[in-house]
Amino acid sequence: QVQLVESGGGLVQAGGSLTLSCAASGLTFSNYFMGWFRQTPGKEREFVAAILRSAGSTYYGDSMKGRFTISRDNAKNTVYLQMNSLKPEDTAVYYCAAFNKPSSVYIRESYDYWGQGTQVTVST
Repeated sequence: QVQLVESGGGLVQAGGSLTLSCAASGLTFSNYFMGWFRQTPGKEREFVAAILRSAGSTYYGDSMKGRFTISRDNAKNTVYLQMNSLKPEDTAVYYCAAFNKPSSVYIRESYDYWGQGTQVTVST
């Protein structure tokens, strides 16, 4: 079955950096659009970033532009999220997700598969 496994979360000071990874299995990775979302308690899951199959196009949430970078390695079935200049408001559980049908990358309903999430905590 399809599995998406995130790693790389942790505790970091404001202004610091973290790189999240998401390893995919059980699917033809290069056929899938990949995305990252995040969620804090009591809030909706928020779009963070997405990347198309060929890695030619990337998309970001407004508050992530210029600080976060999404990339993928189709040979390793892995998508990455490089996060720089982290702020306390970036604290959340970060989820990796995948879909392969024509749809909007920005909405969670487009995504067919989800990882279990990894906690990112940014301290002041």
